[in-house]
Amino acid sequence: MSDRLKRVILVRHGETAGQSSIRYYGATDVPLSDEGRDQVRAARARIRGETFEAVWASTLCRSWESAKIIAPGHPVQLEANFREIDFGDWEGLTAEEIAVVDPAGYARWQKEGIGFTFPGGEARDQLRARVALGLERIRASGVESVLVAVHKGVVRALLELITGHTLAPGEPALGGVVQASRRPDGTWYTGRAGSDPSVSEVGIGVPMDEGTS
Repeated sequence: MSDRLKRVILVRHGETAGQSSIRYYGATDVPLSDEGRDQVRAARARIRGETFEAVWASTLCRSWESAKIIAPGHPVQLEANFREIDFGDWEGLTAEEIAVVDPAGYARWQKEGIGFTFPGGEARDQLRARVALGLERIRASGVESVLVAVHKGVVRALLELITGHTLAPGEPALGGVVQASRRPDGTWYTGRAGSDPSVSEVGIGVPMDEGTS
């Protein structure tokens, strides 16, 4: 089947009970907090009027609950490959706590950047490889437009895989929305379909960061 995908709406889940805004929760299955649900409702308001054929999320509850809030009444396709990166031994810690409990590992992390493998966890290239598998499943489904409610690292990886563009460090925020659209010539840009690509494209060539989930 040829690739029919033309538009992707990427949404990062909201704040969690474990404070994903400051804590590195990747593989840990923490639920949305009330604040997080409000953030996701705000995301739903920002894309009001947008249409999509399918809704996808990861198997972690903060992801699929966000999808259900954004697209009530739509079936949600769960994709295990869209889980956030596994922070391993550092799951649930803040950056400041990591620096205290594992100063040597923290120093390597700051030096190696995206090439770093989290102790007992994953490397970013492992995350990217499995996200690519999930993306192929979306493409194989034959849909032209899709909403994907997932995690920060997964949003960033999907955008890079689809468009070749990289978001600025720290983006997207909790409840943040990023859209990607395909031009008639097959190339992609970051922005809503029909918007001016010269205005819509953002964050191109900015170094990638890990961030929190």
